[in-house]
Amino acid sequence: MKAAIKEIRAPKSIIITEKKIPTPNDDEVLIKIKKAGICGTDFHIYKWDNWAQHRIVPPLTIGHEFGGVIEKLGKNVTKYKVGDRVSAEGHIVCHNCKSCNLGNYHICDNVKIIGVDIDGCFAEYMVMPASNLWLLGNHISDRHAAIMDPLGNAMHTVMAQPVKDRNVLITGAGSIGLFATAITRSLGANRIVVSEPNSLKAEVAKKIGADEVINPLEANTYQKVMSLFDSHGPDVVLEMSGVSSAIELAFNAISKGGDVSLLGLSDQQISLDLNNQVIFKGITIRGINGRRMFETWHQVDEYIKNHGNSIEPVITHEMPLSNINEAFDLMANNAAIKVVLSI
Repeated sequence: MKAAIKEIRAPKSIIITEKKIPTPNDDEVLIKIKKAGICGTDFHIYKWDNWAQHRIVPPLTIGHEFGGVIEKLGKNVTKYKVGDRVSAEGHIVCHNCKSCNLGNYHICDNVKIIGVDIDGCFAEYMVMPASNLWLLGNHISDRHAAIMDPLGNAMHTVMAQPVKDRNVLITGAGSIGLFATAITRSLGANRIVVSEPNSLKAEVAKKIGADEVINPLEANTYQKVMSLFDSHGPDVVLEMSGVSSAIELAFNAISKGGDVSLLGLSDQQISLDLNNQVIFKGITIRGINGRRMFETWHQVDEYIKNHGNSIEPVITHEMPLSNINEAFDLMANNAAIKVVLSI
């Protein structure tokens, strides 16, 4: 089969190569991949940044967002059949640690992530534990199946606190920040302000639900945010960027008694004034990791059923797997947001 692999420990170095089709064990299925989404994590691996250098062991088939069709069943798999259309939770958990025993599979102590710790989905075939599968209804296209994972990140972040009738600041309008914008609008937020410097992403943010988009690279960002929320600050901040200045803005702007949910991963240490930014404000901070298994998947499924068209502007390109390096170049030049690969 054809597969896109991170070949060596160096920037770029994503190649299309031939690999043996994997064989599922008794509790796994073999999936023929139809569509796959390129994630920010894949872009980190492509760039070979500090995070990737300390996490990724090449050669590795990358990718963790996909939709496909079951081609073969392990002998213990009875819930599914050959021909079923599926996506899957990409966090493979141990089912034995304290987090798993409490039902918090998304923060499993021994998690392995496809396309990061083990071979992923940028290939014609892959194996997955049957326990990780999500059966796709007819209302979910292959194109949308390929983005259920990042849509789930956004859903988990938004649903971590109430947003209906509240004022919301979203910092960072990458694909997940944009999905969060659309979800927040659908849930009846009062006012949504998005902070994003890229003009393409800012334009899409306005299309899918933002009332205002500000450029954080311009002067007086904090003052602009406060003026847009009548000097009280937002009730909710969804931090999706991991950029230190955006995190600083989040904690400076959040209103007293507000909620801050943090999804973006930073590549540096972040300092907080706990006394004035957290304790005296009486705010609630939530760290968001992955998707709740499988509560978030149910929410995403329903969202696509009822609001699937709202996320279409985020998918700016669709191209064959063989063009994967072109896709990464588009992302590097801020000319693409969400790229879906046809496998």
